[in-house]
Amino acid sequence: MKPQRSRSRNNKNRNRGGNNQGGNVVNRVFDSSGPEGKVRGTPQQVIEKYNQLARDAMLSNDRVAMENFQQHAEHYLRMLSEAQKEQDAKREEQERQNRERQAERDRERAERQEREAANQAKNAERQQETQPDAQQDEAQPSAEDDSTLVETPESKPKTRRAPRRKKPKAEEGEGQNDGGAKDGGDQPEAAE
Repeated sequence: MKPQRSRSRNNKNRNRGGNNQGGNVVNRVFDSSGPEGKVRGTPQQVIEKYNQLARDAMLSNDRVAMENFQQHAEHYLRMLSEAQKEQDAKREEQERQNRERQAERDRERAERQEREAANQAKNAERQQETQPDAQQDEAQPSAEDDSTLVETPESKPKTRRAPRRKKPKAEEGEGQNDGGAKDGGDQPEAAE
């Protein structure tokens, strides 16, 4: 014979909520077996229901039932207050941890900014130290540098040539055969 599925589901449910310690008590739904039957709801709803039953018992002059309902309400009130205290303690602990983390992040950020500022200052000092040396090297080459260097065509300063002038057109007729000597061209004059 196969086991029933509902039994296995009930076992799972029993293991999950067997203790009042498990889960969030403030929002958890309880089944309270009181003298008048079951009362179901969150702790706050159960407290209100038992207080209402206690008022009804008081109006009917049943002091025993009234005390019983008040005790049930007090039980759930204690559970609720303990759960709220635990939640407040957890919240305060989390806030403390968050403050500590934030303070640590702030310290790390300040240290990082100090390191970056120090690095920038060092880089600026290095640039200032190297820039005057480079300017001196460019302005006044040392005697040692002159003795070891060999002058090459690439190292000579280049002189700029004057732009070429256009040759006069053939229609004008003047100076066509003299190679542009009148215009100040680059060609040498012929010897006579």
